[in-house]
Amino acid sequence: GLGGVFVEVLRDVSFRVVPITEKDAEEMLVEIKARKILEGYRHIKPRDKKAIINIILGVSKIMEENPEISELDLNPIMVFPEGQGAKIADVRIIVKKQELHH
Repeated sequence: GLGGVFVEVLRDVSFRVVPITEKDAEEMLVEIKARKILEGYRHIKPRDKKAIINIILGVSKIMEENPEISELDLNPIMVFPEGQGAKIADVRIIVKKQELHH
């Protein structure tokens, strides 16, 4: 979704259980209200949906390969016009608490 306060106010989110396929990622983009902005709206050029899909697939792979991660937050993700990619500005990773054995 749009992220930030929009997630809280508009509840513009989509979820999947990993592993996520390319089809899953495409469906996630269709499910969100912000899809109209991604497709281009008024003066806003269409955004690079392929770049978003690649990020979603990358997150899926990271989560699959690292079961010790309990949370992964990418915020914000700046998505540029079609063909120009996307940039992740900040990443927060929460690792599951491990028990110490004596």
